[in-house]
Amino acid sequence: MRLIIMGPPGAGKGTQAKTIAGHFGIPAISTGDIFRANVSAGTPLGVEAKRFMDAGEYVPDEITNLMVRNRIDEEDAVPGFLLDGYPRTLQQVEELDGMIAFTGHSLDTVLVLAVDDEELVQRLLQRAQSEGRADDTEEVIRRRQELYNEQTAPLIDVYRERGLLLEVDGMGEVDDVTERLFEALATVHES
Repeated sequence: MRLIIMGPPGAGKGTQAKTIAGHFGIPAISTGDIFRANVSAGTPLGVEAKRFMDAGEYVPDEITNLMVRNRIDEEDAVPGFLLDGYPRTLQQVEELDGMIAFTGHSLDTVLVLAVDDEELVQRLLQRAQSEGRADDTEEVIRRRQELYNEQTAPLIDVYRERGLLLEVDGMGEVDDVTERLFEALATVHES
């Protein structure tokens, strides 16, 4: 199974990705986790990525594409994967199409979590306090929302046109959102 989970920053993608990936026995691949690991290790890639992340900007496609390609080539991703935070641009969609086609597979489903903008800001400010994430200031959070709306939200239409999109209400308790996601996935696999 090859899945993507999308939604604005703070929608709960990471939390839901781990649960869904665990259910299907596939890795949840988060570009945010990959970026943060490189930043904390001080790798050249991490140093480059940190400049963009600190400004609330997207890390350039060339860096991101290479990281994702390397990660989905790993052994645990052979049976499938769930991508969280990728693709974010139309160019990345094309790159991902090529990566998956190269393995002889196709994308199964794209999940989108829909959450109110102001709810997202509050969630991220709370997360910043509880996790000590200095990069999550209100200004940076709002900039990430703008970038998502400008660059990533248009991808939803691309996947809708391909018949791969499942939009799920991401508001409410984590368990309720999880239940809605699994109900949506069940309808796809029944048809």
